[in-house]
Order: sequence, then C-alpha cells, then structure tokens
Amino acid sequence: MQIFDTHTHLNDTPYAGHEADFVRRAAELDVTEMAIVGSDTELNAGAMRLAAQFPNLYAIVGWHPESAKDYTPEAERVLLEQLETPKTVALGEIGLDYHWDTSPREDQRRVFARQLDIAADLNIPVSVHSRDAFEDTYKLLSESKIRQFGGIMHSFTGNAEWAKKFLDLGMYISYSGIVSFKNAPEEHESVQVVPEDRLLVETDAPYLTPEPHRGQQNQPGYTRFVAEAVAKWRGDTLENIAALTHANAHRIFRLAEQDD
Repeated sequence: MQIFDTHTHLNDTPYAGHEADFVRRAAELDVTEMAIVGSDTELNAGAMRLAAQFPNLYAIVGWHPESAKDYTPEAERVLLEQLETPKTVALGEIGLDYHWDTSPREDQRRVFARQLDIAADLNIPVSVHSRDAFEDTYKLLSESKIRQFGGIMHSFTGNAEWAKKFLDLGMYISYSGIVSFKNAPEEHESVQVVPEDRLLVETDAPYLTPEPHRGQQNQPGYTRFVAEAVAKWRGDTLENIAALTHANAHRIFRLAEQDD
C-alpha cells in the first residue's frame, strides 16, 4: 500500500533537523510520498531543499494569502526562479484567508489573481488555501484559466454543494485530519460526493492532527489516519482509498509516468 501526503509542511520549524526521522516514520505507516509546501521565499526554499534531498519528496512553492502584503516584484522574480527548479510540482499554497486577515483582503485577492496568471503562463497546477472565503475564491478561480492548468482545494472544509462547485471548475478536493473529527458534518457530507478520480488526502502537518492522535503534533505519516477516515465516510476500504488517491496525486502533479 502506498499513500501520498499531498500537502505537508515538513519544512516548518517543528521538524527542523529531524526531517529524515519523520520521512522514515511516514514510510512505516505506508506514507511513501509527500508534497512539501511553501508559503513565502524562505519556506519555498526549504521545500525545495527537502525535495532535492529525498527522492520521494516534491516541492510546492508560492505565496500564502497571509503573506500577500509582502509580495513584491522582487519576491515574484525569486518565485519564478523557484518554480523552474526540479521536482517543483505545483504553485502554492495560494488563495484567500478571511479568518486571520493577516494581509489586507485587497492584497490577498490581487496576489492570488496574479499567481493564477503565473500558473496559466507556466501551465502548472495550483494548491489553493481558502478559509472563510469560498465565494471570492470561487470567483477568482472561475475568472482564471484553472480548467487548463488544474488545481487542488487543499484541506477542504466545505459542504457537498461547495465541493460540486469547485469540482465543476476541474479542481481536485483534498481532505486533511478535519475529516476524522466527529464534529465535522460538512466534511463528512462532501467527502461522499467527490468522484474517485478527484479525491486526495493530506495532513497539512504540523496542523490539523487527525484522530486518534488529535491533540498531538501532526506528522506526515498520519496521512494514513486521514485516509482511514475518508474510507469510513465513503464506505470504502483503506487500501482502495490509498490506491486511488495515490494515483490522483500522480496525475495532478504530472508524475503519472512513475506509476508504470
């Protein structure tokens, strides 16, 4: 069995100096591949370093909405260079976050739209963060060329109706540890309507630790428990969810040839 953690932050401070240990622990839980996600110049560089160090790790680089206020022409120049590096498989995480409002919403929308344009120019998929901002996220995605380059709604927290709207744009839907929580009815509802060929799993570690480890620090290996929860709510087996989400990750990240 092989499980692909499509969104994790092994480049973040809690794992510094111990990345190899967490990669090993993940393998013990059948999590064999990971996409390491950046959010600004420094964290992007960390994702790229890990992708270069480990054969089963890949990088996603971009500017998070919380950092949108710091997105400058120089930052974009560096980002464009980072997007051209080997094993960079997507642009992200990008999007909108109206919960924390760390950056002004106008800046968030501007930087999100700009990065969608870059994705279109480079024909690279995107990993989208959307918190308390589905309406504006959907609007900006629908105004972009998303159907051409593709993308992921990362750590999806919407109901079935919103899932269907993003699916209609050609998006993949990725579930994090939230889907394992008892008090997550919208996720339990939406995960049942996602087609098999559009479903993904992730940890978003070090955040959103799934049951049965909720309350502890998350780690990439816990993608296994996310997949177990997805299987439960879909009435499926862990083995099948692992197989189909692994194949889907390879498809959206354009790694499909490695399945042969």
